[in-house]
Amino acid sequence: MLIDRKASAIPAIAVPAPSPAQSDTVVLDPSTKNEDIERTSESASVLPLDPFHLRDALKSEKQLLELREHKNGKKLQNYYARQNNLIVSLLKSMEEHTSEARDEEDAARLPVKIAIWASLIANLILCVLQMYAAISALSLSLLATGIDSVFDIGSNILLLWLNRKAESLDVKRWPVGGARLETIGNIVYGFLMSSVNLVVIVESVRDLVTHTNGSVKNFHLPSILAVASALFVKFALFLYCFSLRKNSSQVHVLWEDHRNDLWINGFGILMSTGGSKLRWFLDPMGAVIIALGVIMAWGKTIYGQFELLAGKSAPHGVLQLLTYKSLTFSEEIERIDTVRAYHSGPDFFVEVDIVMDPKTPLWKAHDISEHLQSKIEALPQIERAFVHVDYETSHQPEHRKT
Repeated sequence: MLIDRKASAIPAIAVPAPSPAQSDTVVLDPSTKNEDIERTSESASVLPLDPFHLRDALKSEKQLLELREHKNGKKLQNYYARQNNLIVSLLKSMEEHTSEARDEEDAARLPVKIAIWASLIANLILCVLQMYAAISALSLSLLATGIDSVFDIGSNILLLWLNRKAESLDVKRWPVGGARLETIGNIVYGFLMSSVNLVVIVESVRDLVTHTNGSVKNFHLPSILAVASALFVKFALFLYCFSLRKNSSQVHVLWEDHRNDLWINGFGILMSTGGSKLRWFLDPMGAVIIALGVIMAWGKTIYGQFELLAGKSAPHGVLQLLTYKSLTFSEEIERIDTVRAYHSGPDFFVEVDIVMDPKTPLWKAHDISEHLQSKIEALPQIERAFVHVDYETSHQPEHRKT
């Protein structure tokens, strides 16, 4: 990937390297007089830098509504609405992105803490209720739901411990920090959960094979009511965590867990009742289906967590933002050679190769690249950034083994 600043229709204007106190979005227009530059850069009401005239491509609400009248109008409207959001995001300064993310984090801090502790306390109580239900009813389907509730507590405690451990790691022994600990913990927990559910499958299949008495089991109403109460509580926690799942990786895992528990408990009630009222084999069959569902759900989660550790690329929108902000960061940056962003745990590592004039003084190249690196690292979800400065683009890509 090679992007040239000269692709802009606006002539290049000499601009001093930005200082740490400056915004990355000062207004520079060809008609601006020299004496107005300082006043313009200090104004709080100016529009952000737009050298590629992206703002001209914004669609008004009226234009978006008119698009619906065309064939495939809804798709067109959605496409241009997404384009509007992208343009607005690109034209925001990096300070705005950082400030908005910090404000969202501050606003969500207490709700996230409530979600974590409410889930832990609820799971402790529901574990007792559901294990009572499974033992009292002698139901394999309810046993599967009870085992899941036991591991829910383990998941909560593990996530809390890993979160605190990640914040207290010795940077001398762990230079990159503990961001990956939660990812590793999710993988380990997922494998344990799958292993226990394999045991449930084996026991249920054994019951199906060795069962000789065709009579149904006794219906135990208190057990059903206990699991039904768990279903209601899980539904409330699911709704609460739904709006917070993007603010915390811990809450996202809890939200997935509550979502899975909804169908696990609901299906467990259905199959246990069926085994008591209709046919005996519905109960062990329900246990097998629940256990297989849990294994499949956690298998998907484990695969997603492996992708994060393996270095999956960042979404296209993140790459677009990084590319645009790097190219427009300083007039001294002539081209962007390469932009990479990839997962290293839940957050991203970023590599940016910028091109400057060969005659650029070393101090200026250093200051601009370091300032750009600091700005990128302050963006949300960016764990670390590396900015490499070059003076030409004819060489082989860096870090590529031949």
